[in-house]
Amino acid sequence: MMERNQKIYVAGHRGMVGSAIVRRLQAEGYPNIVTRTHRQLDLTDQRAVRAFFEEERPEQVYLAAARVGGILANNSYPAEFIHQNLMIEANVIDAAWRTGVQRLLFLGSSCIYPKLARQPMRESELLTGPLEPTNEPYAVAKIAGIKLCESYNRQYGTDFRSVMPTNLYGPGDNFDLQNSHVIPALLRKFHQAKIDQAPFVEVWGSGKPRREFLHVDDMADACVFVMGLSREAYQSHTQPMCSHINVGTGEDIAIAELAELMGEVVGYRGEIRYDTSKPDGTPRKLLDVSRLAAMGWRARIDLKEGLQQTYQWFLAHQQELRT
Repeated sequence: MMERNQKIYVAGHRGMVGSAIVRRLQAEGYPNIVTRTHRQLDLTDQRAVRAFFEEERPEQVYLAAARVGGILANNSYPAEFIHQNLMIEANVIDAAWRTGVQRLLFLGSSCIYPKLARQPMRESELLTGPLEPTNEPYAVAKIAGIKLCESYNRQYGTDFRSVMPTNLYGPGDNFDLQNSHVIPALLRKFHQAKIDQAPFVEVWGSGKPRREFLHVDDMADACVFVMGLSREAYQSHTQPMCSHINVGTGEDIAIAELAELMGEVVGYRGEIRYDTSKPDGTPRKLLDVSRLAAMGWRARIDLKEGLQQTYQWFLAHQQELRT
């Protein structure tokens, strides 16, 4: 287990995942948590990042900062997605090594796997085929983050780890219809349709693709769990060139089923229509989570329960979401 008084830097603490990690660490009794807003520290600025690490000297780092978005955002801003994510992870991981950080956790994404990877996707599926074109730049950046951690471990003996979550949702999510992922986008659409008494809600794609969803509080719990493992325990379940760990529920759902469930949670009783002119993305994305299960961790929050919690959070924060 990590020492309770160690200085822990959470990069991206205002994001959905970073804020959940901070909440989890605080609940576990870690008092020495360091954070910086983007205005205070631009993680794409190498000089600023090195100066921050030299000054603060954190002992643990959770690298949850990233440029993220859904299909539309990834299609619209591919240059920003690859450039900003590469810069963030390269700067933070290198500065962590230079200042002697004891342990670092890099957060990636399940989009690192090939579009037609065998299901459920094992960690060994990485780099075995072409990526999904709609988010290839983001995926390449996340793969580079894994390889940065592995390369520093191999050359310098660092203890840098990587976790690859499935699709995340929960409090603090991005509910902007132009840039959000599927759950917050659907939640906002169904909520607005309920308020407007609209006769139907339009959903992108055919509704046939299957997706796995993990509540962000479960993700934060998994992150703290993985960071708390001894180096020996972590290495006993990984390999030097395949050191990342999938984090998910091990269960998926069709988008059409998800839309029906969302309508139930929100209380919308109108029609659901599917716009098949819009892209479906990867046909199926289900993670094999047996590696993490063998380490002793499993997700606990049921999808319907998680959606209900997320909707209550959305209702409580509508005013600030509009600003």
